[in-house]
Amino acid sequence: DGQQVLYYLVHSMLKSDFVDLDARAAKIVADEAGHAGLVRIVYVGGIIPDQQQLSDHLASRAEVGRLLGESGVPTVELRAAAIIGAGSASFEMLRYLTERLPLMITPRWLRTRVQPIAIRDVLYYLTKAAELPSEVSRAFDIGGPDTFTYTGMIRKYAAIAGLQRRVAVPAPVLSPWLSSHWVNLITPLPRALASSLMESLENDVICTEHDIAEHIPDPPGGLTHYEDAVELALARVRDGELQTRWSRPGDDEAPSRPLPTDPDWAGGSLHEHVSERRVPADAETLWEMFESIGADHGWSAAPVAWAIRGWIGRLVGAGRADRALGHSRHPHRLHAGEALDWWRVEHIDRPYLLRLRADIPLPGRLWLELSACDEGDGVSCYRQRAVFAPHGLVGEALWAASALFRDVVLGGIARDITAAVEEHHQAGPAVFSRPGAGTPGG
Repeated sequence: DGQQVLYYLVHSMLKSDFVDLDARAAKIVADEAGHAGLVRIVYVGGIIPDQQQLSDHLASRAEVGRLLGESGVPTVELRAAAIIGAGSASFEMLRYLTERLPLMITPRWLRTRVQPIAIRDVLYYLTKAAELPSEVSRAFDIGGPDTFTYTGMIRKYAAIAGLQRRVAVPAPVLSPWLSSHWVNLITPLPRALASSLMESLENDVICTEHDIAEHIPDPPGGLTHYEDAVELALARVRDGELQTRWSRPGDDEAPSRPLPTDPDWAGGSLHEHVSERRVPADAETLWEMFESIGADHGWSAAPVAWAIRGWIGRLVGAGRADRALGHSRHPHRLHAGEALDWWRVEHIDRPYLLRLRADIPLPGRLWLELSACDEGDGVSCYRQRAVFAPHGLVGEALWAASALFRDVVLGGIARDITAAVEEHHQAGPAVFSRPGAGTPGG
């Protein structure tokens, strides 16, 4: 009750009978819209090419728009091609194909023309469409300022992401249905979803008009270029913003970033190894251990430091595990940006979380997060999270190949830290020591 605008963003491509499902759902909404007292429906559909046989996906989008338009409630249908931003199925397929396939067999559909649009511009139009006068009830094409072939979008993405140029080998006999099978092998997207998207790429999806500008001006600063939209979508990993998927409610996130409600396959590959242990010491003692990483008498003498350094060295083939740790400017207080051996202090949320970033060449980006949480009664929870954002197929292979090594070494790091904290807590303000020299990485 009291709702005046309905945003209709429903589409059922994961189901084989999605055409019937979508039509029935739209018919129900259309029949009830007038009784509900709505004054506006806003729907995001797909660009409908002129004089072309439509895929089931695009035909379904057009049918849903028609049904909603017959509801008697003023309806604005925003017709878009590929939406660029995390969580968009079109963008996620593009992301995985580009990052995981340096050599691509390119069927005919990769040569179709596409006019992508940034997710922030779609949201802008969605917001403004709700404010249109009731006499405006029609479909509008919306698109960004750039037009590419799908192969061109892949190559541009690779350049922006710092990947090697993608090589395309034509294979005109490879149908969208067959393509969906090999896409399913190399990406986490469901095959039914990939198949529907690929069938749509049999059609050029280019705006045939820009009539919406007569009712809604372009966004301030103009429509977002494809390169900028991709940059925004990739900024999460580039800027080390790992908290995106685990953010607290109310965090202000850009619309191009992933959301906790996105499907598992959204947001690109982000692998993690998590260890949690309860420590019979308060969180303050645990945090003091974290802060002493840069001290002459702190972690630089603890087995955990050697284990972490050895793990990184072996992971990337670096043989300098005997290099001394850098020191903090203050023996018991770290500062963001400080270099500590192969690590750099990237973020401190004192006294809860310390994030280190591996500052060495890797086919991806690697972080180690250490966090402390007080559980009361002199007990705290130690949480350790190693996170790897792979860069291309080599990065994916590296993470997969190091599975057993990660389990052994990272589990040992968590064990060593909690043991050292417990010993320190029992002994009082003694030095964190490295009993027995041990072996770097062991």
